[in-house]
Amino acid sequence: MFDVVYLCLGAVAWTVVAFKIRDWLRDRGNTDLGLTCVMAAGIATVFLFSAPGVYRWFDRLTGVPNLAMVFLYSSLVVFATGAFVLLLRWHGGTGAEGRARARLRSRKVMAAVAAVWAAAVTGFAVGRPDAVEHPRDFSTAYTGSPGVMTFLVLYLAIFGAGLAGLGVLCPRYASRLGPSWLARGLRVLAAGCWLGLVYCACKLAGFALSWAGHEAPWLSNGVAPLSASAGAVLVLAGFALPAAGPRATAWRRLRRLHPLWKDVTAQAPEVAARRAHRPFAGLQWRADRQMAEIRDVQRGIGRYVESDTIDIARERGRAVVADERQLAAVAEAAALRRGLENRAIGLVPVLGADCVVVMAEGERPAAGPPGRSGGPGGAIAERLTAEPAAEYEHLARVADVYHSPLTDTVLTELRQRSAAQRH
Repeated sequence: MFDVVYLCLGAVAWTVVAFKIRDWLRDRGNTDLGLTCVMAAGIATVFLFSAPGVYRWFDRLTGVPNLAMVFLYSSLVVFATGAFVLLLRWHGGTGAEGRARARLRSRKVMAAVAAVWAAAVTGFAVGRPDAVEHPRDFSTAYTGSPGVMTFLVLYLAIFGAGLAGLGVLCPRYASRLGPSWLARGLRVLAAGCWLGLVYCACKLAGFALSWAGHEAPWLSNGVAPLSASAGAVLVLAGFALPAAGPRATAWRRLRRLHPLWKDVTAQAPEVAARRAHRPFAGLQWRADRQMAEIRDVQRGIGRYVESDTIDIARERGRAVVADERQLAAVAEAAALRRGLENRAIGLVPVLGADCVVVMAEGERPAAGPPGRSGGPGGAIAERLTAEPAAEYEHLARVADVYHSPLTDTVLTELRQRSAAQRH
């Protein structure tokens, strides 16, 4: 059971590492991203060697019993060292002088950690009393060995210090970032660090109870590994969120925009003709492309839309829609459908609309683009540019109401009026 659980977690963890390495290869100047790759690889290695089968296989391969534990804890020390360097970089200040100071301090910290860890491994080498494998109860099996205890206490001191530093600093930086995936990732990472500190406390408490003659294997071999595993999952999630979050957002945008994009561009062969073909393009690029193509169609159909279409749609919508953003989406959907419909039959109104993009009051920029004042008939200000997130959300609402009964009602009224005018 433990093999299956830890190997599955290890597979997920190494997948996260692979994605982060790919991102770092695209931005090799990002030192912080490189450090998080190393730290995430440390956590992934821990999951892998926590599987008892892998633990015993490694020891048989090397011929040294319990050497896998040294390798496992070394991975956590690498994680902690990366945390120390990140903390120094975040505290180093800006400018060339601040970066140079952070580099100097980082080298000193890495040298100190290397020296302490060398002493810890030496304690393991000289204090290991037998050749029995202990993948699940290593810390309780050797409580009577001073060398192994030195190894374990030094490991917990390094690891715990790194966790405490990240646990304190990450929420501070998250509070400065505002609502973003990076801020969410930092908070999840901090939660994982605090759970990791629970693991360290349980281990130290177990040692103290053993030395006092009160064995507590449930604490050292039960509660501690459980909290460590949960903390490691949260740490990995914190590393993954800044990259996975935007991808998930792009996928949701793509899924919501796709029906509108498909319907609109199907009636616009000129847009399809110049479409860029990138079969392996990322989700965000595809979502950006869909929004751009919808906007391209909208730019070309204004003259086919009656100038009072938006006013009529808003007037009909007020009876059933209270939210201003939803009302703007209904008005834009009606204008878009009307323009495509009129263009298909070659109907050009005497007075066309200047623009068919309708944004709610709260989504309007402080200063609209030149030449884009309010549309005819007292319609709210219109624009073709906006903050990307607000723009996507607005177009997604347009897609939601594009074929709604309310939009159909507005279109039916416009068709009836056009038919009456022709006769």
